[in-house]
Amino acid sequence: MTKKQSILVVDDEATIREVLRRYLERVVFSVDEAADGYAALDIIKVNSPDLIVLDLMLPGIDGLTLTQHLRADRQIPIIMLTAKGDPSDRIRGLDLGADDYMAKPFSPQEVVSRVRAVLRRSGARAEQPNAGSLQFDGLQIDPVSRSVRLNNQVITLTAKEFDLLYYFASHPHQVFSRAQLLDKVWGDELYTDPSTVTVHIRRLREKVETDPSKPRFLLTVWGVGYKFEGTSA
Repeated sequence: MTKKQSILVVDDEATIREVLRRYLERVVFSVDEAADGYAALDIIKVNSPDLIVLDLMLPGIDGLTLTQHLRADRQIPIIMLTAKGDPSDRIRGLDLGADDYMAKPFSPQEVVSRVRAVLRRSGARAEQPNAGSLQFDGLQIDPVSRSVRLNNQVITLTAKEFDLLYYFASHPHQVFSRAQLLDKVWGDELYTDPSTVTVHIRRLREKVETDPSKPRFLLTVWGVGYKFEGTSA
């Protein structure tokens, strides 16, 4: 029997947790709930979920702090929820490692759709046993283990950061606009803001470039988009 994928819903509003639990369980997810950041950490230590739906504003440990803590040693996909409409909140959440972002009020059906899309994409490469490891100038990208190394040092990436880097590295020297990257990497996750791509590329540069201000892998093609450069091993 196939084990259900587990979702952790972290929100201090009981009604939101109950509604999301009902909709997620309806499509055969296993759901845990936490009302604050400390309770979420306790659950994660015992039963690491496949994905976390995380409210930005939480008592105790807020969503941004919790995301930052988790990204120090884990790659669990995170969809961040917030009542704030300021785009800077979305960008800050993405900067810290969230894979997706939804503003309240939201449709429970759309949350379910986002959850399924993020899980599908985060697991897609691992389900391709014939997908080969890519190597460029000391940068190693393994789609089976979804691991990245730079000069033999492990680089921790979020699920979306890995997807973006792997897509780039699979098409070296090819220039992509932000719209093309949204379509190819984010696909049906309903992203409409091109700044999402900019944020993720900045984060990737901070992790895989020796000098992010002078990148050698992820290059900007002014007025067009971005491309990946490197000599394959």
